[in-house]
Amino acid sequence: MAIIPVILSGGSGTRLWPLSRDSKPKQFLSFGSEHSLIQETALRCQSEIFDPRPIFVCAESHRFLIAEDLRNIGVTADILLEPARRNSCAAITAGCLSAIARNPEAVVLILAADHQIPDIAAFSKAVSQAVKDADTGHLTTFGIKPIKPATGYGYILPGDEISRGGCYKVDKFVEKPDQKTAEQYIQDGYLWNSGNFLFKAQSFIDEMIILAPEILDTVKEAHENAESDLDFLRLEKGAFERSPSISVDYAIMEQTKKAAVFPVDYLWSDVGSWEAVWEVSDKSDAGNVIIGDAEIVDGRNNIVHSVGKLTTLVGVDDVAVITTSDAVLVTSKSQAENVKKLVTSLQDNGRVEANEALKIFRPWGNYERLDMDDQYQVKRIVITPGGVLSLQKHRHRSEHWVVVSGNPEVTINDDVRILEPNQSVYVPLGAVHRLANHGKEPVVLIEVQTGDYLGEDDIIRLEDVYNRNSDS
Repeated sequence: MAIIPVILSGGSGTRLWPLSRDSKPKQFLSFGSEHSLIQETALRCQSEIFDPRPIFVCAESHRFLIAEDLRNIGVTADILLEPARRNSCAAITAGCLSAIARNPEAVVLILAADHQIPDIAAFSKAVSQAVKDADTGHLTTFGIKPIKPATGYGYILPGDEISRGGCYKVDKFVEKPDQKTAEQYIQDGYLWNSGNFLFKAQSFIDEMIILAPEILDTVKEAHENAESDLDFLRLEKGAFERSPSISVDYAIMEQTKKAAVFPVDYLWSDVGSWEAVWEVSDKSDAGNVIIGDAEIVDGRNNIVHSVGKLTTLVGVDDVAVITTSDAVLVTSKSQAENVKKLVTSLQDNGRVEANEALKIFRPWGNYERLDMDDQYQVKRIVITPGGVLSLQKHRHRSEHWVVVSGNPEVTINDDVRILEPNQSVYVPLGAVHRLANHGKEPVVLIEVQTGDYLGEDDIIRLEDVYNRNSDS
């Protein structure tokens, strides 16, 4: 029986700010690869031991990002949409219920969408061995043999061997340690807790009945009342929001008597900080990692990620410098874990840069903010072939569109026309309007908005081919 991958994609990746933001978190980014982390995770599960149709559980706001990433690698999946963040236990429960609906005897492999495992063959071999113990009813996690005394991971102490698959009972789960404790853990044979699991879906649900019935009941209700929406399954909002928000480690793994661990020694990273990105990236002779347009003179062991502009370093060591169009981060690599605190501070201060990138992706393409002030905003809009924006109007702003390339179909009230490059059109305040690209090449426009309020929630959506009812 093929193993069904259940891939969790609900994280926000704040420790990799400013590149990773809530509007496009780290699982949709690439680090030294042609594929994003979520694409790499899906491609990792394409051998014959896996069901070719994985199950993804993702935030509703990221649904079109994930659909586009999977389309680009030719993977078809069941995509469950979480209407609210309720941590990993609720997400895994929803994935298991979908797997059971497909096959009551389903074995599932629970994976984070944003981890990096370069050796796919070693990964598949480990899963093939560990699955031999699935029939015992144990809930198996993969424990990584440490390569250093890391303080950013939880640890697991293996106990007695269970049976033929090479799994061991879990003697102890422990939280992230300080440096001295981490060194002792390695001497005592502890493993890193990867947060990836393998078990029969029904075995997990049976433990939920005992240990977390409130989560099971609310998620089961949300799953039973889910609605199909294009290529997605939208979990019912009211029931799902009533589910307690708790990690699977706290709710189940640290409470159950059926916890097991399978030790592995392949390279693994949760890519959880800029120091972690530096560790897994190719380095120069001086130990520097450069991604994008950058130059380093007389510096060692630095990481520079520069988007859209030249970034230079002189005479500094062990720092991370991350440059985007609207923000710059400078931190010592040893303090990279604290970027999450910085993002929280930015959020508390109402800084839009904390969560929203300049380029925002939509099902029809994307837009990028080029300039803005109190009374105007300039955007670059790209509409992919076949893309259709919603039929809409605004309460507070008018718009000017200038076509850079392509031939968009423009609707303004009752007037429908095809524009050519270098042509422009004015959309008055309150006018019903729409853009569409029926051609074979992307359409690129410059949009200038003017008005007393320019927020994305100033959209009265009248008709939408993507069934959206918000500004997403």
